Amino acid sequence: MSVSNIIPHLSEKGYKIIKIENLNVKGMMANHKLAGAISDLGFYEFKRQLDYKCRMYGANLVLVDQWFPSTKTCSNCGTKKDMPLSFRTFDCPACSISLDRDWNASLNILNWEPSA
Repeated sequence: MSVSNIIPHLSEKGYKIIKIENLNVKGMMANHKLAGAISDLGFYEFKRQLDYKCRMYGANLVLVDQWFPSTKTCSNCGTKKDMPLSFRTFDCPACSISLDRDWNASLNILNWEPSA
């Protein structure tokens, strides 16, 4: 589904807030193992189009702080731990929950609130 189709679909469902990580793409491009995949994905263009479509349909695009440890924090209890990119499952040492790395990060982003 393209950005052009995502926002109208979400608007029909009543969603008014969309949260995405404000990724440090320039910094990520310095990692030669990730650079090719990142440049192919066009993060900047995706964010630009998403912002445009949100304004068009009255939704609010919230950029989550790029330093928020979404993948390193347990979405269940808040415990933080190191998570190398090779680890695909978040296993919490405190509450013993085991979640897919990306699902855990998405739950943390969903619950993220900006600092005052």
